[in-house]
Amino acid sequence: MSLTAQAQPSRFDRILSATPIFGPLARAIGKDINLIYYLLVIAVTALVLAIKAFGIAALVMTYLALIPLIFLFFIVITLP
Repeated sequence: MSLTAQAQPSRFDRILSATPIFGPLARAIGKDINLIYYLLVIAVTALVLAIKAFGIAALVMTYLALIPLIFLFFIVITLP
């Protein structure tokens, strides 16, 4: 018997692991943290290629997708 308590996975963890795309990705990042840098390079490359193919519309759609993250950032930095 170990001295550490076994924490039950939260509802968010169960939903994340059940999602077809994000589940395996989250488990892979948990095993190798350097994978996150490869994913960032892939995301930036995909954005550059989308801008090259579709023009400024791809950049605007990316900004629209990031609006909720910016709101969350503002909420987090204003917490006491």
